[in-house]
Amino acid sequence: MFSAYEKHFHKEIPLRPSAKYAHILVLRKTESYAVFKTDGELNTARVSAGLEDKTQISRLTIFKRKQSTPERLTGREVLRRYELLPVDDEYNVNFTPTSPDSVIYGYAIGDSGSEKSKVYVDTAFSLTSYDTSHETMTLNAPYEDGTMTRGGSTTNRFSEQDHVVPEIYFPSVVTVRDPTQNTLAYVLNNILRTKRYGAQTTRTGQVSNQIVGLIFADGEIFSNLKLVQAMHDLLATNKNLSEGSAMEQTAYDLIKQDGVIFEFVKGDQLESLLVNLNTTITNEENLKTFLSSLYKETSDYAGRAGNTDKKKS
Repeated sequence: MFSAYEKHFHKEIPLRPSAKYAHILVLRKTESYAVFKTDGELNTARVSAGLEDKTQISRLTIFKRKQSTPERLTGREVLRRYELLPVDDEYNVNFTPTSPDSVIYGYAIGDSGSEKSKVYVDTAFSLTSYDTSHETMTLNAPYEDGTMTRGGSTTNRFSEQDHVVPEIYFPSVVTVRDPTQNTLAYVLNNILRTKRYGAQTTRTGQVSNQIVGLIFADGEIFSNLKLVQAMHDLLATNKNLSEGSAMEQTAYDLIKQDGVIFEFVKGDQLESLLVNLNTTITNEENLKTFLSSLYKETSDYAGRAGNTDKKKS
């Protein structure tokens, strides 16, 4: 699947960290009203607008688990569809240590067992400021006839909720540590398939994920905050650049400062890689074959790690 980049992958999932990283550059864009919150209000952070522009602004944030959990659950759905996840394997309750979900995204169930996640995700920050990226909406709960009145009285079932407006960008780096070709493909598939994030996802929260680049490196790289601040500076002086182009250019400039050995896959090379991936994830037989191969790989890892028994919390 990624034959041109074989040197960056392990043949099998290693038991110990071995300084191989695949960093996926994901440009997340809201495509409907979304709600990213923890305790009632939208999550925000007060930070500098850019690396050069030191103006303090508030940015919307998507906390790390608000990104990784929907993607992980997408992968679990697909595994379950093809009977590669037991029906009694319940998220946060009952994990199967041999499954791709458990091995790649990790789990912890007290003294019964654990596996460290091989997928690193950090908080993502909005490219634009909070002031221009949200809207307060009034919500109501009408009666069955569609009105807000009954017996001459108007219901008081009104509330207000801040929403992230459509077309707000959240540049994000998703890192797969010590990848094999199968584990990277699985994480990419989950990112591309996941369409809803945040609260109230049965009604709103649609987000598109554009893969802007892939960086193979022998270490970790720049943070999401540094990335979005550098993009802010670039777009301030190059207003005709698209967000995707700005992210690609900024990431390439930043990675050269990180003191790692790297290969940056972008442009036509990235398009070719994603086309190859697409031939697997959009064909049912190819997808089943891939997932079966992945399950064998994670089962083998669990066996070598001594995690083959099913653990329950």
